[in-house]
Amino acid sequence: MNLLLAEDDALLADALQQQLLNASFKVEWAENGAVAEYLLRKQDFDVAILDLGLPLVDGLTVLKRVREAGRTVPILVLTALDALEHRVAGLQAGADDYLTKPFDFPELEARLHALMRRGRPASQSQQLRRLTLDRAARRASVGGEPLELSPREWTLLDLLVNERDRVVTKPQIVAAWGSEDSAGGSIEVYIHRLRKKLEGSGLAVRTVRGLGYLLEATATPS
Repeated sequence: MNLLLAEDDALLADALQQQLLNASFKVEWAENGAVAEYLLRKQDFDVAILDLGLPLVDGLTVLKRVREAGRTVPILVLTALDALEHRVAGLQAGADDYLTKPFDFPELEARLHALMRRGRPASQSQQLRRLTLDRAARRASVGGEPLELSPREWTLLDLLVNERDRVVTKPQIVAAWGSEDSAGGSIEVYIHRLRKKLEGSGLAVRTVRGLGYLLEATATPS
């Protein structure tokens, strides 16, 4: 996961780079807008974090120029400017998401993963062990037998399949649901229901203590 971090505060940039590296991102740092614009035009990134208050060329101008050049990389604006007019200006200039400082890193990471999922087209039909996903119809089946899934269960299953082999955090789940309700108990309830429904699929949802959940293969079902 290649990420561009455009941030002129060296202390914040260094701290963010360490956290992003720990989250399995490959990070390239741009300390001003001129460098950020050049890299966004010339290199391919999976996602970018862009401060608006960059020196040499401000972040809003970088956004406009990059979009005018036809570059479609998902860009998250990360800034201390939290007024409504700043949010509107950033989104109108081409930002895909807008997060204000101070922030919690788990929320930033969840938003980055959500942007990357939107940026890459998912196969409309996917087979994983005995589980089949039909994304166009938002249906799933195990061994040909349809699963009765609520909207949240479907979204949770789709997220786990998309992020298989990677831990899915609770903030990622909340972001995928598009809900402000981040109560851990409700997530646990949906995880429990999904585990029951995936029995016999050759897949299981494992809890990674302190981190989140991981979809993994089990012994081949009979």
